[in-house]
Amino acid sequence: MTTVRTLIVVASVRQWKVCQMDVKNAFLNGDLHEEVYMTPPPGIAHQPGGVCRLRKALYGLKQAPRAWFEKFSTVITFLGFVPCNHDSILFVRCTNAGCILLSLYVDDMIITSDDYDGIESLKRDLAHRFAMKDLGLLRYFLGIEVAQSKKGYLLSHTKYISDLFHRARLFDNRIADTPLETNARYSPTNGVPLSDPSIYRTIVGSLVYLTVTHPDIAHVIHVVSQFVTAPTSVHWGAVFRILRYLRGTQFQSLLFPSTSFLELRAYSDADWDSDPNDRKSTTGFCIFLGDSLISWKSKKQDVVSRSSTEAEYRAMEVTTCEIVRLRWLLVHMGVVVSSPTPLHCDNQSAMQIAKNFVFHERTKHIEIDCHFTRHHLQLGTISLPFVPSALQIADVFTKAQSASRFRFLCDKLSMFIAIAL
Repeated sequence: MTTVRTLIVVASVRQWKVCQMDVKNAFLNGDLHEEVYMTPPPGIAHQPGGVCRLRKALYGLKQAPRAWFEKFSTVITFLGFVPCNHDSILFVRCTNAGCILLSLYVDDMIITSDDYDGIESLKRDLAHRFAMKDLGLLRYFLGIEVAQSKKGYLLSHTKYISDLFHRARLFDNRIADTPLETNARYSPTNGVPLSDPSIYRTIVGSLVYLTVTHPDIAHVIHVVSQFVTAPTSVHWGAVFRILRYLRGTQFQSLLFPSTSFLELRAYSDADWDSDPNDRKSTTGFCIFLGDSLISWKSKKQDVVSRSSTEAEYRAMEVTTCEIVRLRWLLVHMGVVVSSPTPLHCDNQSAMQIAKNFVFHERTKHIEIDCHFTRHHLQLGTISLPFVPSALQIADVFTKAQSASRFRFLCDKLSMFIAIAL
């Protein structure tokens, strides 16, 4: 989804139209390279013990998704497109007439370009090879509602959230100012185990997908997702608070303005010793393309950090990896990336470790991969400007905030109540 958001931002800034197409019965187009047999379907006369040998893929086969993608890749490559080495769902074709970007998500594809004749020609070529449905301009993609105009794009999940309320049986109109209580700490032993944990798993799974357009709940979803194996009444109460927060922000949208610049900037933060159960820290980062938020993460670190400096340094390494990938992705989309990407950090000690190789006592126990940040700092891929903690946007991905602080940070994420563009 980061690639999809990046593609929409590029189209928004360049004032390109974004079209959408759907492949009918996509998996049935896949060619099988193995011998696969199945029991004849009901209503087909056959001898006892007889089986059918499949020539094409069917829905339900483990090979079907791979076979379909292989078939589509072959066709789209024949049409002159080049697959992206850094994200397999992206295909690009550049000619004298313009550049066409195509992103495929299973059977849904979005296409954008400044060559509108090329898009129409591509649609005809695909229709000759697959059963296609032209959905026109991008309006509704994978449950995401998209509103577009010359001022930019708005991405929201309004209907998805409404359906979520019905599934959770939330019928009252009470709302919460924040999705997580300040200083909230949860453990596997809190509360009474739920008699039927399936509803908890269903709602949490749905909320995970909701973070595609709602980065404001990324941290709290990271918290409640840790208890899906054995949820309790306390954990279910935390989920209900998230839903009450969404009740008040149902019409909130992620804005991708067309007046922005195509320049990356990133924010990295960590909350040291945030989990009282295993003493691991939480990494949070967010990356903007101009004024548009395209990538973010809230994730528990894999190992215990000995200090807040070490936790921040590990968070910087994860953020650097995402910056490098996005720089490659933008180059493939035809966006010039020449200057170092600023990675804003609010920990001076972590910045000094990245800049100074002599800090042996603090860093001799840290794994080599964490020095990935130092490597790319020396290469000029990134720069490390200091940002005060009060202006550290990534703070919203590491811990619970007060209502005023939380609203301030959400505004910095370019999240607004949906209005007519």
